[in-house]
Order: sequence, then structure tokens, then C-alpha cells
Amino acid sequence: MKEIISTENAPGAIGPYSQAVKTGGFVFCSGQIPIDPATGDFVSDNVAEQTEQVLKNLSAVLEAAGSSLNNVVKTTVFLADMADFAAMNEVYARYFSENKPARATVQAARLPRDARVEIECVAVV
Repeated sequence: MKEIISTENAPGAIGPYSQAVKTGGFVFCSGQIPIDPATGDFVSDNVAEQTEQVLKNLSAVLEAAGSSLNNVVKTTVFLADMADFAAMNEVYARYFSENKPARATVQAARLPRDARVEIECVAVV
């Protein structure tokens, strides 16, 4: 059994996918980019500010699924430029100071809407 998760507190899916799917005690969150759900626009061109918004968006999706960032077990971070790693990592570390999840970070050739960062995650519910 699976449950489709959707919240207006995070950007809606811009394609044929769900914000998240909950099944088997886990929630699988689609990648979030730095869209402010109130405006539909990017918060900034700055990667640190983009990372902050991405993590706020993930938090909102997890909350809608009955979970939280504290329950994240795995993230994948996609960067448009690996040179942004330190700035992204500084913000990321504030959100995951305890209960650090497993993580992979990769440089992608291009991200949706030319975002500088996208993050997806898996959490327990």
C-alpha cells in the first residue's frame, strides 16, 4: 500500500510525479529545488539561500507525511557546480546537526529551471 503525499507548503510537482510517496514505514521525497511556494519563484541565485529554501521545502513535505528532517535516513544532493559544495554544506549542516543521514552529493549537468541545488531524501515515518 502506498500513500501519495502532497502539500501546498512546498512547490507542487511540475511533472508526472508526486512530492512524496509514503509506504512501508518510509517516505520517499522527490527532489526539491529552491522555489518559494508562496511566489512560485526562486528565492535567490545564491546557493546558500537556495539550499535553505530546498531544505524548508523538504521539511514541509516530510511534515505532510507525518515525519521530519530528524527522521531522514538518506539524502542525495545535486549541485549544478561542485564548487558550491562548501556553501551548500554549511547550510545543510545546520539542518542536520544531529542524526546525520547518509548522503551522496553529485554534480549534475543541469538541474530543473537551472537551479544551483536540488535535494531528495528518504525518511522513516
